[in-house]
Amino acid sequence: NMGMVGCFAAVDRETFVRLKSDPSLVEGYLYPNDGDDEAPNSIDVDKAWHGIHFMLTGKADGGDEPLALAVLGGEEVGDDVGYGPARFIAPEQVKAVAQALNALSVETFAARFAPEAMQKAEVYPDIWVRDGQEALDYVLENYQFLVTLYTDAAQRGDGVIAWLS
Repeated sequence: NMGMVGCFAAVDRETFVRLKSDPSLVEGYLYPNDGDDEAPNSIDVDKAWHGIHFMLTGKADGGDEPLALAVLGGEEVGDDVGYGPARFIAPEQVKAVAQALNALSVETFAARFAPEAMQKAEVYPDIWVRDGQEALDYVLENYQFLVTLYTDAAQRGDGVIAWLS
């Protein structure tokens, strides 16, 4: 799988604190068995991560919290695990993200799809104008995975670790 894939793992509070305090453990946790296995409670949103972030915030980078935390937020911890360090989104932040995502209807989210603006902002990958509706469907499908991950994580009181692989 070429290109940058957005990955997310929900992590119980104890594990979250342990990994954050010993960054040397992070890579092994995110890529168990030298990457042959998936991290527990993890998903990926393929290459839709940047489109999701843009549609949540209206920006290629940054934006208003808590929605800006969902994809590109969190505190960088440890070494490069793909494309930069993993980012740790604390349990309290996860709850705020889950509430904000669930308050946003899929219709409202979908209405923020703006292919020309996304191309101009250099939102990765460069498919928005070319693929149109197909690109939107791709983002929506992967967005649902992200909403589910945050919703479940918030219910358990988990933190979330996000990284680009």
